[in-house]
Amino acid sequence: MSDWSEMERRIGAAFADRGLLADPLHRSAVVKAIHALDRGELRIAEKVGGEWKVHAWLMQAVNLFFAVTGMERHDYGPFQSRDKIPLKKDLEPAGVRAVPGAVARYGSHLEPGVVLMPSFVNIGARVGAGTMIDTWATVGSCAQVGANVHVAGGVGIGGVLEPPGARPNIVEDGCFIGSRCILVEGVLVEEEAVLGANVVITASTPIIDVTGPQEVVHRGRVPARSVVIPGTRPKQYPAGTYQIPCALIVGKRNPSTDRKVSLNEALRDFEVQG
Repeated sequence: MSDWSEMERRIGAAFADRGLLADPLHRSAVVKAIHALDRGELRIAEKVGGEWKVHAWLMQAVNLFFAVTGMERHDYGPFQSRDKIPLKKDLEPAGVRAVPGAVARYGSHLEPGVVLMPSFVNIGARVGAGTMIDTWATVGSCAQVGANVHVAGGVGIGGVLEPPGARPNIVEDGCFIGSRCILVEGVLVEEEAVLGANVVITASTPIIDVTGPQEVVHRGRVPARSVVIPGTRPKQYPAGTYQIPCALIVGKRNPSTDRKVSLNEALRDFEVQG
């Protein structure tokens, strides 16, 4: 297969007609695409001209990979798994630290300097250089986590596989995602944002900037360097008025300071729990 375009064509055809997976050339295209994701040669989504571009055909490849692989038993020292997808290998030459209990599936990509505490990184996901995925955190299928990010304990970054071409959950460089945060349905957290503990953001969650004289509401996107805490807002129902979840932007990190200093100041100055 000479280039990515031919691989893309075959994967698209097989996604439309699963019967084509009986053809070795189409099966091989799927396997090679996942191998390229694993090695970091390709990625599900990338930032082009300041905007995120999603490669639907690679999402299709991830979906098809489950159809071309079979259940196998894998032995890891005293531990055993039975799955269609093995774990990543060669973490030492990749410059990755993985604490016992950390799981990264084949088809995900970890850049040098990534630290995995006991956590889970799913197929199609990408984790940037110098990022820590803390204890019991999850990076779902196709999620994109940037460089020098701290994903704190118990965070759930959801997976997005369907429909192919839908934006995965994305956390850009330099962010801090506090304990027990949940990001699902293609949320974009822009550079150096700070999410305090227990912030839950879906595609429809109101993300309300309350720092000015009037509120500004965002959905599906946390603006760069925002400091965000969980909140509620009233909503009228036939049975009465109830408080529904939202996220509140209560300030901005200072872009002129060192990231670590800025992060500590943000947590302290805005009384944000990490």
